[in-house]
Amino acid sequence: MSLPFECRDGVLHAEDVPLPAIAAAVGTPAYVYSTAALRTSARAFRAGLAPVPRKHLAFAVKANPNLAVLRLLAEEGYGADIVSAGEMLHALAAGMPASSIIFSGVGKSRRELAAALDAGIGQFNLELEEEGVVLAAMAAARGQRASAVLRVNPDIDAGTHAKISTGRKQNKFGVAIDDAVEIYARLARLDGLALRGVAIHIGSQLLDLDPLELAYSRVGSLVADLRAAGHAITHVDLGGGLGLSYRPGDVVPSPAAYGTMVARATRDWNVTLMFEPGRFVAGEAGVLLTEVLWVKPGAVVPYVIVDAAMNDLARPALYDAFHDFVAVHPTGARMVANIAGPVCESGDTFAMGRDIDAVSAGDLAVFRTAGAYGATMASTYNCRALVPEVLIDGGRFAVVADRIAPEAMLAAQHIPLWMTHDDEYVSDPVSPRRAA
Repeated sequence: MSLPFECRDGVLHAEDVPLPAIAAAVGTPAYVYSTAALRTSARAFRAGLAPVPRKHLAFAVKANPNLAVLRLLAEEGYGADIVSAGEMLHALAAGMPASSIIFSGVGKSRRELAAALDAGIGQFNLELEEEGVVLAAMAAARGQRASAVLRVNPDIDAGTHAKISTGRKQNKFGVAIDDAVEIYARLARLDGLALRGVAIHIGSQLLDLDPLELAYSRVGSLVADLRAAGHAITHVDLGGGLGLSYRPGDVVPSPAAYGTMVARATRDWNVTLMFEPGRFVAGEAGVLLTEVLWVKPGAVVPYVIVDAAMNDLARPALYDAFHDFVAVHPTGARMVANIAGPVCESGDTFAMGRDIDAVSAGDLAVFRTAGAYGATMASTYNCRALVPEVLIDGGRFAVVADRIAPEAMLAAQHIPLWMTHDDEYVSDPVSPRRAA
């Protein structure tokens, strides 16, 4: 898939909007998303699954929960894969039907389970037996039967970064596949559950289909065993994980290759297959726009200090992730430099000793492939503003998430009354109160 951001007349554009216009209107750093790229990738993923007769596509909201992005994907017929009640609120507000929502996640609270039952979501992915018991009791008390599947851990090494691998036996997700038949049988007897299948997800940013096919083979055997035990299996959730090309030269599976493999691996299952893409849909549709603050001499190579930081884009600090760094006004000149942000951490570096476009203080640049796991993971560390988000559509753009300034964060904090040295107030073990 081609990148949605390209140079025109020596200036990097997002669709038909020159990025300097975004910087002038919104400031930096800022995330910039392309509507056309989001639609293209969403349609490409669906088209790749053409050989699969019955399917449900649910965007992994954790990848990018921006309301405008979710609305756009709802228009493309995507439901939502959520891992919190907050993500559920975003999906519903964006117009995704409750029936299209899948609630994944290893740590759903009872309050979140109740909220999801009240909203009428389409499926719960159970992570442990006790969760199913609790959910069944809550649903039965409401006169409901909650549609659910049991997530299994197939003990497959996805070959991805350890912190985004989820299918090995030492990972926290799912139940051991060897225990699944017995657990499933006990859960299937509960009145408040409509248990209808199983779920799997072995990791994120997968560049090789072989681990997925092996995992699907193990799930296929489990489906056969469950049916042999008398269970009606109608749904299998295959999760997400399809990778993107972050580095030049990365070779990634195409949606068509993935769809062909899925159709082959599941041809005898006779179920509705559920998919939860996130990175593949949103990753290439976004960039993080930043300004060069300084080019600082270094002991070996200079440091390019930009106004974006690890609190804005955490992936390099968390996963040693690669994001291509390119100038908005490239001249053709090159330099070798370290790229770092202003946060007071040695880990606030985006690249070390990298060959990049030559830049100077005041220049604009972007980190590419930042539309997934970018703004959603941002924080206010060092009391920095929360980064804004901008959506491009052709020649127009809109701010779709405001920059949350330090002043707004400060206004949400409070000094307790007992620290005000006001004699009118006395301490109370529960809350401050006025003296009698």
